[in-house]
Amino acid sequence: MLGKSTVTVHADREIHPDRAVARPIYQTAAFSAEDASTFAAGAVEPRGQDFYTRFGNPNHAQVAAVVAELEGTEAAMVTASGMAALTTAVLALVSAGDHVIGQQSTYGGTASVLQNLLPRLGVATTLVDPRDPEAFEKALTPQTRLILVETPSNPLLHITDLRAVADLARAHDVLTLADNTFATPLNQRPTDFGIDVVWHSATKYLNGHSDVSAGALAGPAHILNRIWDTSLLTGATLGPIDAWLLLRGIRTLPLRVPRHNANGLALAEALSRHPAVSQVHYPGLATHPQHKLAVDQMDGFGGVLSVEFAGGYETADAFLGRLRYPRRSASLGGVESLAVHPASMWAGMLSEDQLTEAVPPGLVRLAAGTEDTDDLVADALAAADAVLTQTTTV
Repeated sequence: MLGKSTVTVHADREIHPDRAVARPIYQTAAFSAEDASTFAAGAVEPRGQDFYTRFGNPNHAQVAAVVAELEGTEAAMVTASGMAALTTAVLALVSAGDHVIGQQSTYGGTASVLQNLLPRLGVATTLVDPRDPEAFEKALTPQTRLILVETPSNPLLHITDLRAVADLARAHDVLTLADNTFATPLNQRPTDFGIDVVWHSATKYLNGHSDVSAGALAGPAHILNRIWDTSLLTGATLGPIDAWLLLRGIRTLPLRVPRHNANGLALAEALSRHPAVSQVHYPGLATHPQHKLAVDQMDGFGGVLSVEFAGGYETADAFLGRLRYPRRSASLGGVESLAVHPASMWAGMLSEDQLTEAVPPGLVRLAAGTEDTDDLVADALAAADAVLTQTTTV
C-alpha cells in the first residue's frame, strides 16, 4: 500500500495523462467528439472527463482520483462547495416521505438543511446526541433512509462512534453519510468503520490555502453515480481553475496536517489551564469525555478546538479582538490560523431557539494554522490574560 504523501502526488497520474509535469488547466465548458457514438456515450457517462464541464472535466477527475485513494473508496467527485456536496447528496438519496437522522452537534449549514430545507420538501428529520449510539437506534423509523454524521463535530468537537452507527444503519438497510472535513483522511477514514459515503468541505484542509470554494464526495461508484445524476440538475459545478487549485493544495496535505495537529493540541493544553477559560473542547485532550473513542478511530486530532469563556458572549468577543495571529474569519483549514464566534456566525442560518441549542454564547472556535507553535500559544495566552484582567477590573 502506498503512503499518503505518495498518493497525493501520484494517484491521478493516469487521469488524462500528458507530458506536462504540472497538471494543465482545462479551461473549457465543452469538449468535441469524433463521431456520434462517442458523443452519445459521453452524454451518459457518470462523472466523465471530456463531454461538458457540468458533467465532468479532466481537472475534476484528477482531484477525484486522489480523494478516492486517500479515503479508501471506489470513486469520488467534486462540487462547487462543501454545502453543494451535502445538499446534492441528500437530494439524491432521499425523497418526500423519507426520514433522515442527523446530529444535534453539527455545522450550522448542515443543521439548517436538516431543520429548514428537508422538512419543506416533505422529508422528516430527527436530531440526536452524537455521543450516544443508542440515540441513533431510538430515532430509527421504517421510513429512515439516511443517517448524517459529523465527527469531530463543529464546533463542540463531539465524537460519533462511526462503527456503531455504520453497523446499526447496515442492519436496517439505511445509508450513512459522514462529514470528514475536520479530521481529513489523514486523521480518519470513516469508510474503514463501515460508513457508506464521505463528504468534505474541500475549501478547508484539502485545499489548505483559503483560496478555493469546493466540495468533495467519496464512496461506492453506484452511489456516487446517483449523486452525480442529481448534480447535473443542481448545477453545482466546480470550475476548472478551482479544481486545479484544489489538486495543488491536496499535494501538500500530508505535510500540513501534522502541524495542524500539533498546534491544535498545544493550544488546547495551554488554554485548558487558563483561569479565564471554563472549558476546552478538543478530542486530543485526555480530559475530553470521548478521548478513548477518538484515539480508537483517529490517527490525529486536527487543528480545530473550541474554547468556552466564563464571561460569556462579551468575553468571547473580546478574546477574538485581542488575538494577533488568528484572524476573525468563518473558515478553517488554511495555513493561517483563524478564529470565530459561532453564536455570531450562525445567527443568520438558524433561528434563535436553534442557535441557543447548538452553541454556547461564550464559545470561540480556534482553527490552528501552520505557524510556529510557540507563537500561537503565546498569542492565545496573552489574549486570555487581557480578557481576564478586563473582567476582574470591571
